[in-house]
Amino acid sequence: MHDDHSVSPLPRGAKIVVAATILATIAFVATFRLTGGDPSVAAPAAEVSAREFRFDDRPDGSVAVLDGRSGAELDTLAPGTHGFLRGALRALVHERRGAGIGADTPFRLVRHADGRIALEDPAVSRRLWLDAFGPTNAATFSRLLALPAPVAHRESR
Repeated sequence: MHDDHSVSPLPRGAKIVVAATILATIAFVATFRLTGGDPSVAAPAAEVSAREFRFDDRPDGSVAVLDGRSGAELDTLAPGTHGFLRGALRALVHERRGAGIGADTPFRLVRHADGRIALEDPAVSRRLWLDAFGPTNAATFSRLLALPAPVAHRESR
């Protein structure tokens, strides 16, 4: 029996191509990390509509949807409903708390010209693309954009 460990199953040219690919990938990722670019995120389309909201947990387990400017109550989400909405807000509030930021800054809900909907938290510079979680979950937030504006903020026509 003869063991010759000097013979490689990969030809020398293939090894060079693999090594070059690995190095190019590392250089590409390092360039984007150092320059702050993110190739996986396309620039958002123009805003078509946007509203500011605050959300207030009530003792009975419901959530009050408040106008971000006036504080007027626009809607109430019954206890145990709207799980995705509650979860998304919980994640953003958790991030605020971790950064030592309170609830003073309202959240922004934005519909873009390409139809995408985003929940933005200006307090921590975070944007959640709600369409990424499926049309049913995005529709939960989209419904909030259709809520009537408080009387004090309605424009006369």
